[in-house]
Amino acid sequence: MLKTLKPFLILFMSAGFFWSCEDDLDLQPEDNRLTAETTFEDPESYKQFLAKLYAGLAISGQEGPAGDPDLEGLDEGFSQYLRLYWSMQELTTDEAVIGWNDGTIQDLHAQNWTAGNEFIRTMYSRIMYQVALTNEFIRQSTPELLESRGLASEERENVARYRAEARFLRALHYYHALDLFGNVPFVTEEDAIGASLPQQIQRPELYDFVESELLAIENDIVAANSNEYGRADQAAVWMLLSKLYLNAEVYTGEAHYTEALDYSERVINANYSLADDYQKLFLADNDSNGAQSEVIFPITFDGQQTQSYGGMAFIIHAAVGGDMDPADFGVSSGWAGLRTTAALVDKFPNGAESQDERALFFTEGQTKEIDEISSFNDGFAITKFKNVTVDGEWGSDDTGEFPDTDFPLFRLADAYLMYAEAHLRGGGGSESAALGYINELRERVDADQIGGSDLNLDFILDERARELYWEAHRRTDLIRFNQFTENGIWPWKGDVPQGATTQSYRDLMPIPASDLGVNTNLEQNPGY
Repeated sequence: MLKTLKPFLILFMSAGFFWSCEDDLDLQPEDNRLTAETTFEDPESYKQFLAKLYAGLAISGQEGPAGDPDLEGLDEGFSQYLRLYWSMQELTTDEAVIGWNDGTIQDLHAQNWTAGNEFIRTMYSRIMYQVALTNEFIRQSTPELLESRGLASEERENVARYRAEARFLRALHYYHALDLFGNVPFVTEEDAIGASLPQQIQRPELYDFVESELLAIENDIVAANSNEYGRADQAAVWMLLSKLYLNAEVYTGEAHYTEALDYSERVINANYSLADDYQKLFLADNDSNGAQSEVIFPITFDGQQTQSYGGMAFIIHAAVGGDMDPADFGVSSGWAGLRTTAALVDKFPNGAESQDERALFFTEGQTKEIDEISSFNDGFAITKFKNVTVDGEWGSDDTGEFPDTDFPLFRLADAYLMYAEAHLRGGGGSESAALGYINELRERVDADQIGGSDLNLDFILDERARELYWEAHRRTDLIRFNQFTENGIWPWKGDVPQGATTQSYRDLMPIPASDLGVNTNLEQNPGY
């Protein structure tokens, strides 16, 4: 969708953004009472607004890479949604370190962040901003409003489907809030804009809301594998439900592994298929090279239309440095920041020399162990994501600044792994099916097949790392396996070279201190 539609400037898009937002971000609500009717005189405006909702995952403002940001208070590249979310999910774990010293970025891997961390604060604000936009779309697309605005029957049906997609996106953003922060300010389309400071919802209640929204739209959204590429369909809903249920015990204290298995199985049976080559999933033409058969919900990027210094520009550029040739990765320069730890390398038999084709490490001039995080040459580099096609051609941006590579937020391989894990946790299904799914993934990458005696939860956690590293799953996985804080150790966790355990309260991020100072309805998460 974003590859065919330019980002749309919604005149009133900040109208729904009356949260308890930080003063230092200068985020102010605007009154939409005089603009909404004018904006929606053209029925096409609804699709353009929907494009803005999707674009919020990929771009950071209204003028391409920089110049008119959605949020102020942090560099626009740093404040992009995927870059922030990826950092929360990867830099806090054994899968990634970054050599830079921008602000408090090093506190993420060290796990010594505070409620004043600007990256955590901006992730929180980015989520809330996106929720506000989705609320406004839902508010402006009721059947009553559509009829009063004179939309024809076919147009109303189209907008009804768009509305289901907007509800999916809101559920996705609230899921990220649920996972990262737990107890957050809560606003829906039912709340009057600017009428009062939002109330804080507790984690179990937010879980219930996300579940209810996804179940409500399950049969209203476009059927699985039949929507325009880059847009959510029924399989995306099922995938998010499966993730929600798989982590339910963390979020609510109650297990829902049967439901997790059921919905992962629905995804598996939804006519998606594994790409024939693992590497194709992470190339500039992964929307057309066959990988699209596996990708259930991508965050789409285009070197011409979705230019940002966050997202895939960050993931690809920042992973290139040292003796690596930027041209091999379809970019003009390396930013020499991101590497991995020995803990990930050691998950592969024979490490970087593994026959497993998922072991995509650059070792020339690099040391496996990290003596200094600030040195790019300390730690193996990752070569997983590239801005080149299967034919070796660069993406569409001739400057090599902005990639075409899409980010596979949800893909079929993850559903296979979730099925196996839910089975092992008592969710039903069969061992033979679970083994079959795991071995299908391993066959694709020339890894040894496993038998029933090998299939256990420890194996699943490691296999998820081997299959899904750098795809923004690791923090959530480690927490579900009780390995993120008190029990897990990896290099430089706890800010010591050998690694150390950290306090369990860090399984939740803090509510930003600046937001607590604005909204008296909020209470800080325990431990902060």
